[in-house]
Amino acid sequence: MTIVSDKAQQIGETSPSLTAVRAGFQQAIKEAVQTMGATAPNPSVGCALLDGEGRLLAVGAHPAAGQAHAEIMALEQARMRGVLEQARIALVTLEPCNHHGRTPPCSEALKQSPVQTIWIGTRDPNPMAAGGAAHLAAGPAPKEVRFVAEEPALATFARECQALNAPFTQRVTQGRPWLSVKQALDEQGSMIPPKGQKTFTSPASLRLAHQLRRACDALVTGVGTVLADTPSFTVRHVADHKARASRPLIVLDRHNRLPRAWVYAREAEGFHVEQCRDLSAMPALLGEMGVNWALIEAGPTLLESVKAAGLWDDWLTIHHRGGGEADHYTMTLRHGEDGAISPIQLLRIYGG
Repeated sequence: MTIVSDKAQQIGETSPSLTAVRAGFQQAIKEAVQTMGATAPNPSVGCALLDGEGRLLAVGAHPAAGQAHAEIMALEQARMRGVLEQARIALVTLEPCNHHGRTPPCSEALKQSPVQTIWIGTRDPNPMAAGGAAHLAAGPAPKEVRFVAEEPALATFARECQALNAPFTQRVTQGRPWLSVKQALDEQGSMIPPKGQKTFTSPASLRLAHQLRRACDALVTGVGTVLADTPSFTVRHVADHKARASRPLIVLDRHNRLPRAWVYAREAEGFHVEQCRDLSAMPALLGEMGVNWALIEAGPTLLESVKAAGLWDDWLTIHHRGGGEADHYTMTLRHGEDGAISPIQLLRIYGG
């Protein structure tokens, strides 16, 4: 008889199996974080395979929409290494899909594999793809299915998997993306760089800003920022995703002040520039584009409007202290249970 999730016997805190599950989930989440910004409208998902002794055999992540899902990537990697028959445990950040889309269902691939136990980071919020856990636990050759949220010793990874999937979950359930705000303030609390400079933050903060650009599916700014700074919004300081699809760049502009030359330059760099006259319409517009996670980079006027309208989910404030001191970061989640973390925090933990 197969034991499924809430009926599963709890693994002891000192069990080598639980130690291996922790280490494996770290690898699966880390691999998935590297793909953030490349998979929309799909989520970023990671999968690790362990043998019966808890040794790591393979780690896979879904690289882009239309390509193999994380479970398939991990299974194929194990096959290529000649260790697939040793696979006994699969650790997946999101419930394996259970439908035929661009690719076959991952739940069936795991069902047909030597894997006996599947640990799942969080349930799939998409009703079209959900049901993988039930499929794996049913039928003539059932698998043991467990959810990390039901194992207290794995609470950290439950929160990290929720953060990883928060952008996708929000779009699927609410029709709008996860909206992150990045704001930098100098010692006087001003956002305006010194004359002749584009920024005043530290190199580490600049790198984080570009990690965020890389990880997000779209960018949002205001026409005031465009006119004042002529920003490129390209990813520098870190490597961008290879062969990246055209990315939405939404400019809030009520009075048609957006320079055509700037639009053409951004489109030549791989952006799809879209003018939006109404801030309240921006989230739905991004949702229709299949955007899971959008980064708002704008000046103080637009950010005040965003805050007043409640059109944000997490807010990163970079406080520059000067004098050679490290910048200080403040992270605010608009909603979330105690202990919840945001996608930005996950990015900082795993260095996407």
